[in-house]
Amino acid sequence: MPAQAHLRYEAAVRHLSGLGRFGIKVGLDRTRALLAALGHPEAGKRGALVAGTNGKGSTAAFLESILRSAGLTTGMTPSPHLSSYTERIVFDGRPVSEADFTAAFDGLRAILPGVVEAQGQVTEFEMLLAMAIGWLGPRCQRLVVEVGMGGRLDSTNVLDLGLAIITNVSLDHTQYLGQTVEEIASEKAGIIKPGNHVITAATGAALAVIEARAEAVGASLWRLGHEIQVSSRGHGWGRTALEVRGPDFEYRDLEIHLPGSIQVQNAALAVAAAHVLGDATRRSLRDGLQTARWPGRLELVSRDLLLDGGHNPASLEAVIPDVMALARARPLVLLFAAMADKDLAAMLTQLRRLGLRAIVFTRAREAGSRAVSPELLARMWGGGEVVWDALAALERARELAAPEGLVFACGSLYLVGELRPGEGA
Repeated sequence: MPAQAHLRYEAAVRHLSGLGRFGIKVGLDRTRALLAALGHPEAGKRGALVAGTNGKGSTAAFLESILRSAGLTTGMTPSPHLSSYTERIVFDGRPVSEADFTAAFDGLRAILPGVVEAQGQVTEFEMLLAMAIGWLGPRCQRLVVEVGMGGRLDSTNVLDLGLAIITNVSLDHTQYLGQTVEEIASEKAGIIKPGNHVITAATGAALAVIEARAEAVGASLWRLGHEIQVSSRGHGWGRTALEVRGPDFEYRDLEIHLPGSIQVQNAALAVAAAHVLGDATRRSLRDGLQTARWPGRLELVSRDLLLDGGHNPASLEAVIPDVMALARARPLVLLFAAMADKDLAAMLTQLRRLGLRAIVFTRAREAGSRAVSPELLARMWGGGEVVWDALAALERARELAAPEGLVFACGSLYLVGELRPGEGA
């Protein structure tokens, strides 16, 4: 890429990251105004809006891969990114180029002053979403959009793609979404619009909230474990066979290669979603599930390093049995960083189940002021080593693991992005 073009991309990234000072602003008016000023690139688009506490990204990745395998042009909006802002705009399975990202930014910047004057300063997330929809809308037949936080007041909720997926609901972002599962479920159920088809893996009190919302707005509902049934059998780490059945479909001989027991649930939601959209064939399902990739989630990047972006108690609870199964008799060293707004005590309680040889606490540089001090984490744990630089912390964790051991790095997607090969590890 020419040096001048790369400099323009870096300038766009600096502008976007600088918007972080405006923090989180709930509400849809600014995003509606941005898309209106862009000429409503979302108009008439079909696809899925994907919400939930955990599994949003994997479910979206499965669905996008199925749709692409069916011969459709696809757009996806992962959030957050691991290594590059270009990952926020995915076209036909690949992040856009720096040049296309810059073009999307320039197109939005041209209309921004009028929106800011009328609606106030926009946030980074609102800008990135509008850029993605503005670039992808004219080019894609299907959009798969990952909700940022919650649902009802999340910027993505300006979209009505006909299908709403809610993976699950547990406690997270309680300072914004509520203190109970029911309150959080109500926020996530806010993505359900009249006439939508809804697919969910939620259970218990959260499911009751989603059921009530679907009935209230006249949306049809399929629930995992009820209308949707899935059975699976494992073939070792990262290879699982499954069958998915629904009210008017049954798909056998499917296989996923994403590791982690929770991926069976996510894949089943994606299969049902593709069927609802009318884009499921046995071949597209088989090929799409097998080729789906989702970096940074139970990703074994080398013989001695396992990465997972799980950043709340529920996600750690789900992956710990898989980590233990992979480690087997190998000594396990934990490398951990987290954001200060998380339920740190509950996360650390989950991690104590691992039977660790050692633990190293660190912070990711991109987390900025939102990162919790590794010294505080060590005090909460009652020990462990503190290494503030993440790459140096990885080096120390590998020393503690010794040649026969395994380092498990988790707690923050920022940490995973910094440690993935090609990013300095």
